[in-house]
Amino acid sequence: MQDIVKQIVDMDRKAREATEAINKERVNSEREVAERRVALRAEYLEQARQTIPQNVSAEKQAAQEKWEIVERKNTNLSQQLDELYSRKCDEWVKTIVANVIGE
Repeated sequence: MQDIVKQIVDMDRKAREATEAINKERVNSEREVAERRVALRAEYLEQARQTIPQNVSAEKQAAQEKWEIVERKNTNLSQQLDELYSRKCDEWVKTIVANVIGE
């Protein structure tokens, strides 16, 4: 009878030790995950901080190129309008005056 009680007590002790080991492992795993999460976040932030200046430079260059294209287009349109005005100025003035005075 005592052997059975001793076996039950030993099994209970082993079960508690196993449970305690599992709980310690779980706590350690949770801590490791939290630490890894913090480390990954810091790593990603550092990469972003390094990448941002490069992206800003590339975006500025792209914006400058787009601006130059628009500026050339506007300059061309302005020249075309100036040429058209110089060719048709007298005709437009006559047409406007005729419409205003009702001729």
